[in-house]
Amino acid sequence: MSGLKGILEAILFVSGEPLSVDRMLGVVEGVSRAELVGALQALQADYAVEGRGLQLVEVAGGFQIATRPDCAPWIKRLERAKEGARLSRSAMETMAIVAYKQPVVRAEIEQIRGVDSAGVLKTLLERRLIRIVGRKDAPGRPILYGTTRQFLQAFGLKDLKDLPALRDITELKQAEPFTVPNRDADVDVSPDEDRASTSETESKDA
Repeated sequence: MSGLKGILEAILFVSGEPLSVDRMLGVVEGVSRAELVGALQALQADYAVEGRGLQLVEVAGGFQIATRPDCAPWIKRLERAKEGARLSRSAMETMAIVAYKQPVVRAEIEQIRGVDSAGVLKTLLERRLIRIVGRKDAPGRPILYGTTRQFLQAFGLKDLKDLPALRDITELKQAEPFTVPNRDADVDVSPDEDRASTSETESKDA
């Protein structure tokens, strides 16, 4: 029974819509209707334990795993956080330039994009998708930017070698906005570099 209960929990979880008993019987072979219903009832009892955030509900002629109503305020907060983490096309474009050209200075990014990128760079720094990796040995010693481990996590990359073939910038400008997963990253940015990044977003590199 415990094995059947786990199977039902898995298929209900990935379904995303209510599943009828008949449909589940078509997926789980070799069990009777009574056994399947009994496993569903046992699963409902498990979810009914106080403190659980999920429940197994009977709705629209089937069963579905759903969140409990009293958890709604926190779910709404998560949705708002996801919206806040959405990257614009200009941010995606700038991040791609940093990823493929790193280490790269702001002037080089703006030469490719053709527009001021101070605000976008500040946003990417705040999201920990890029970081300051040093200064270029050139007049004014402009700041060099590179990607972070958070960038790799957000795009499901093992390392920078896994980056896909470089696309044309015009394609990047047409890309859909991207929502960055809210993950903490161990990003090495020193206080001095933070201050430098703030001053740089206020004025162009020399």
